[in-house]
Amino acid sequence: MDSIGSSGLRQGEEALSCSEEGLPGPSESSELVQECLQQFKVTRAQLQQIQASLLGSMEQALRGQASPAPAVRMLPTYVGSTPHGTEQGDFVVLELGATGASLRVLWVTLTGIEGHRVEPRSQEFVIPQEVMLGAGQQLFDFAAHCLSEFLDAQPVNKQGLQLGFSFSFPCHQTGLDRSTLISWTKGFRCSGVEGQDVVQLLRDAIRRQGAYSIDVVAVVNDTVGTMMGCEPGVRPCEVGLVVDTGTNACYMEEARHVAVLDEDRGRVCISVEWGSFSDDGALGPVLTTFDHTLDHESLNPGAQRFEKMIGGLYLGELVRLVLAHLARCGVLFGGCTSPALLSQGSILLEHVAEMEDPSTGAARVHAILQDLGLSPGASDVELVQHVCAAVCTRAAQLCAAALAAVLSCLQHSREQQTLQVAVATGGRVCERHPRFCSVLQGTVMLLAPECDVSFIPSVDGGGRGVAMVTAVAARLAAHRRLLEQTLAPFRLNHDQLAAVQAQMRKAMAKGLRGEASSLRMLPTFVRATPDGSERGDFLALDLGGTNFRVLLVRVTTGVQITSEIYSIPETVAQGSGQQLFDHIVDCIVDFQQKQGLSGQSLPLGFTFSFPCRQLGLDQGILLNWTKGFKASDCEGQDVVSLLREAITRRQAVELNVVAIVNDTVGTMMSCGYEDPRCEIGLIVGTGTNACYMEELRNMAGVPGDSGRMCINMEWGAFGDDGSLAMLSTRFDASVDQASINPGKQRFEKMISGMYLGEIVRHILLHLTSLGVLFRGQQIQRLQTRDIFKTKFLSEIESDSLALRQVRAILEDLGLPLTSDDALMVLEVCQAVSQRAAQLCGAGVAAVVEKIRENRGLEELAVSVGVDGTLYKLHPHFSSLVAATVRELAPRCVVTFLQSEDGSGKGAALVTAVACRLAQLTRV
Repeated sequence: MDSIGSSGLRQGEEALSCSEEGLPGPSESSELVQECLQQFKVTRAQLQQIQASLLGSMEQALRGQASPAPAVRMLPTYVGSTPHGTEQGDFVVLELGATGASLRVLWVTLTGIEGHRVEPRSQEFVIPQEVMLGAGQQLFDFAAHCLSEFLDAQPVNKQGLQLGFSFSFPCHQTGLDRSTLISWTKGFRCSGVEGQDVVQLLRDAIRRQGAYSIDVVAVVNDTVGTMMGCEPGVRPCEVGLVVDTGTNACYMEEARHVAVLDEDRGRVCISVEWGSFSDDGALGPVLTTFDHTLDHESLNPGAQRFEKMIGGLYLGELVRLVLAHLARCGVLFGGCTSPALLSQGSILLEHVAEMEDPSTGAARVHAILQDLGLSPGASDVELVQHVCAAVCTRAAQLCAAALAAVLSCLQHSREQQTLQVAVATGGRVCERHPRFCSVLQGTVMLLAPECDVSFIPSVDGGGRGVAMVTAVAARLAAHRRLLEQTLAPFRLNHDQLAAVQAQMRKAMAKGLRGEASSLRMLPTFVRATPDGSERGDFLALDLGGTNFRVLLVRVTTGVQITSEIYSIPETVAQGSGQQLFDHIVDCIVDFQQKQGLSGQSLPLGFTFSFPCRQLGLDQGILLNWTKGFKASDCEGQDVVSLLREAITRRQAVELNVVAIVNDTVGTMMSCGYEDPRCEIGLIVGTGTNACYMEELRNMAGVPGDSGRMCINMEWGAFGDDGSLAMLSTRFDASVDQASINPGKQRFEKMISGMYLGEIVRHILLHLTSLGVLFRGQQIQRLQTRDIFKTKFLSEIESDSLALRQVRAILEDLGLPLTSDDALMVLEVCQAVSQRAAQLCGAGVAAVVEKIRENRGLEELAVSVGVDGTLYKLHPHFSSLVAATVRELAPRCVVTFLQSEDGSGKGAALVTAVACRLAQLTRV
């Protein structure tokens, strides 16, 4: 098949050139036309192959896989957020490359008010051919000159202008304001620019111009501008599509999927440079002889093959090549051609759009062909329209296959069964070809049926979007400053943590001496940890929260546990003491009956996880309730006596209460059964506490100078004397004031799971009032106390969670938020839990250093038994505690052991050790 190139007139040819051979008959003409147009038909299978090939190349490029080289480039744009409608201010936009051989300057005003738009002021400047093909400095000086000329006509201040630079060529971005040109396209070939930072070249040119002080905030391609200019609607606009001189797409990708960023959280806009897609296996079957001719005679043969089948710079040229071919074959124009028809670029995108118009197209075909020196007949007009339709339909179908690949990539990345998304469309092909858009949309529905897509036309060719990128960058920077200021008091340095450690050491020493101290340092009368020889059956009770457990513990060569959980209604927890202890005995009786233990009197250990002053192993005076308990007539009473009185009231029950045990002591004893070096117990759950083995000689209130005894520190109250005031924030104060015990348990309120969620909630309320979160709108759900449970903090901070899952957790709480909001909530949670873990670590460091000094050791190796949901379930808490201890107590080698059922098994082991020691005493 003979294809006419772009060489223009043959030698000696002046006007119409008509075929000297006989014209084909109607049947032959029809076959030639069919044969020609058939080349532009693309099957569904071919489109699916292109979609799959492009998707594979996109995923390969995202992974950073260099070999084999991906058939498409996936370039991060460093735009991390889409608009949320509150952006405001005046911005200058410079567009280069979006509309071919012209440059546009815009003045864009964003109001931040929904539905209130100010039309941008703009001016277009034609770029001379010699500038497009000349030196790079000449091009950027021309741009700076146009910028000054435009601003001279505006009533603006010459200082402090913020500019967004739309630069629509393949670039490698390394920051929002750093972008290196990879290669020129769209007819540009300026020297000395490829491989250079175009933002710096523009800044240098503006400085040389010297008229205005302009800050180039962001460099953006037209596709990103198109996406960002989309009005915030019902569904997120997270895809941009441009089909203009060239073609390109962009979309918001999860940052963790982009290998070059090395980021775990958040999103980033990826520019899909699909114009250069060049998979021969997928594209080869749909390339026509006309595509090959066009490519061969282009400025960049072999490059941008996909773009040359779709982009507006080439559609008119493809139509011209087909028309010239059919004329030479005698099928069109009576076999005549003209010099204009044989000249490259004589049919433009605008001509194709006009000729395709269903109402005025026929008249425009006549006029355009006559302008080309041709004399079309009636049948010629219809055939020319068929050619235009074939070329543009194929372009729309290929574009749809590529867009379907992007949507599939987005759907995979979000792990959603049905993706609901808006696609912002821009560029003259989209704007002026209604048929192109309808074919595009229909084909996308066919190729990506699991995606619910709405198409939103760009308002002003992306200029507003570039201003929006600039505005979003300014908003995010301002919000980032406010967030950092808010969280700064939670980020503790070494000196602050060392001061907490020193304060705790002082409070420990005073408490042991019996002096006034926020640490009570209570003797537990537990004088030894297990040695492995303990044997027997024991009952254990565990009261420390909203649930109460009864356990049967069999100690042989190992430990076997049978248990049952009973709930304690709030009415009982806050009713009378008699009611509470009667309920406990009822639960014990029920358990004994179920286990066939009725009538047996087994030794019993009672884990009672509230502050007590122990007067003996089986005597404990309740100092004060915590954790939401408020049962009357219990504070100041011996809880073992209260339990025994309830047993007596029940009459038919016999129980031998051997020991009252704090849950922290139980934890130490439980781990001590596995590791004899375990001499510290730590709880970090609903509340927090610690205990450790202290030398008797240091304990003022207990007789004897030799041996050791476990001290229950009750460290939740540390700082109640004001010694932690320097670390307390306004949010800690709010949580404390709203608690049932204001001014009490200050250390616990900065560490334990019962309070961390409330601290987070108060911070979020503050950030919302500053406009940083939830677009500054007060969320009613956020006013609700205790919506953030500890488990939510643990889930949100999990490394394995995508940002989508973080959003889902927060949306389940009734918080409607953007990805930016989700990231900030995550940062707040991290800051609050990190401070908690570091304070806990400072406390442990004080304890291990005390033990080391007690024993006069250069180095101490010791284990800590730990229990509590916060410590066990939070993904980072345990490692942060350990790191803080290493930093503050470098001469101690500390091993952390997670307790298995410290409060149940531990209580039984305290009882078992007491029985063993009693037996030894009798012997």
